[in-house]
Amino acid sequence: MSDQPRTRQELYDRIRQTGKEEFILEEMIRYGFWPAQGEIPQDPADEIRRMGEIRRELEQLRQESSRLHNEKQLRKQLLKQRLAESRRKRQETKERRERERQERAEDWRQRKEREILYLGEDVSGGLNYIECDEERLRSYGLPMCGTPYEIAAAMGITVGQLRFLAFSRKTSTISHYIRFKIPKKTGGERLISAPMPRLKQAQHWILGNILEKLELHDAAHGFRRDRSIVSNAQPHVKRDVIINFDLKDFFPSISYQRVKGLFRSLGYSEAAATVFGLLCTQPDIEEVELDGKTYYVALTERHLPQGSPASPAITNRMCRRLDCRLTQMAEELGFVYTRYADDLTFSASGDSLRNICNILKCTQAIVTHEGFTINEQKTRILRKNRQQEVTGVVVNDYPNISKKELKRFRATLFQIEKDGLEGKHWGNSDNVMSSIQGYANFVAMVNPQKGLEFQEQIRRIRDKYRR
Repeated sequence: MSDQPRTRQELYDRIRQTGKEEFILEEMIRYGFWPAQGEIPQDPADEIRRMGEIRRELEQLRQESSRLHNEKQLRKQLLKQRLAESRRKRQETKERRERERQERAEDWRQRKEREILYLGEDVSGGLNYIECDEERLRSYGLPMCGTPYEIAAAMGITVGQLRFLAFSRKTSTISHYIRFKIPKKTGGERLISAPMPRLKQAQHWILGNILEKLELHDAAHGFRRDRSIVSNAQPHVKRDVIINFDLKDFFPSISYQRVKGLFRSLGYSEAAATVFGLLCTQPDIEEVELDGKTYYVALTERHLPQGSPASPAITNRMCRRLDCRLTQMAEELGFVYTRYADDLTFSASGDSLRNICNILKCTQAIVTHEGFTINEQKTRILRKNRQQEVTGVVVNDYPNISKKELKRFRATLFQIEKDGLEGKHWGNSDNVMSSIQGYANFVAMVNPQKGLEFQEQIRRIRDKYRR
């Protein structure tokens, strides 16, 4: 019963599927008005069934014929399906690649926030090595900074800012230094490379947190607390002979590789030593104008700049072995040795004077072996029968200023107090008042009694001219 049509529409559909005659025959057999198939020989209903089969076959052939006649349409439809599928796959691929690109970009952004993978040609090879010698760093009392992220965090800047300050370029449109020249006392000019504020802040951090914690040799007097040109000169007072040496191109002779090696020797990782070395060095550059734009082109390899707050402390540490070797050599030959920056001073009295030639030869050999060069034009041997100077301080009888210089300064102060500041000058500064005040303070440091007199006279000048 379940096969029987239940609605008029189902009845119509059944008639269309089987044919009207076959449907009537099936209904007559179902209701018992006609015997079932096979019950009577030569059943007239077999003709009806055969006609139904033929009709269905014809319908199938007509459909097949219609399909074959519409092959072009089918091909067009198939092509459309394939194109639609291709577009769908391309869109999926595009979306997948965009997601992967965004994921890579986000991953790279996060890595850039925590890592520095490249800092320029020939200096980036060790940035993947971030392991420190913690025991050595602890022995020096130095901060544990093995990665650029840790360095940036300690300095209070971002990794991006650290990368900007440390990046080494052969040609750049920016410069982290202001360069100018000042005249030397002995003639010629000295190039000063003053770091810009952000780099200067980073160099001050290195100075205060690393370099100033390092032990220096006792012979070093330059750029140290409680040391000065006076403390450097004091050991050479009343000596029979004084020998002065000058190291040629002192700051430029200390390369980036040597500075980096210094930080490595303290226990810092290859990556940290690379960053510190780049922050503390710079090449000589030439400014080039092209199409209205300024380019800074590196002319030399990176080296210590004169003007950085970290450079003097680095040189003192770099010269520690030099000071040790020269001190030992001097003591063996009966001499006293001190060093103020690039000025080496030896002095002796009595029988030790016979070793002057040995001092000259041994100093030359040790200095060369330590990677420095002596400026032979500035080597001086001063005996007690003439004025002996050590870093600008006269040491014949006691630390003092040159009498000729004091006489000239006294005359300048007299003229200023008498006639005023107009047309007067002292030193290389345009500010006469600051120049004479500074020189008076210098005299007071060397000879407090004379300095006090000059300072009092300058106070009178300041009150008189209200400067």
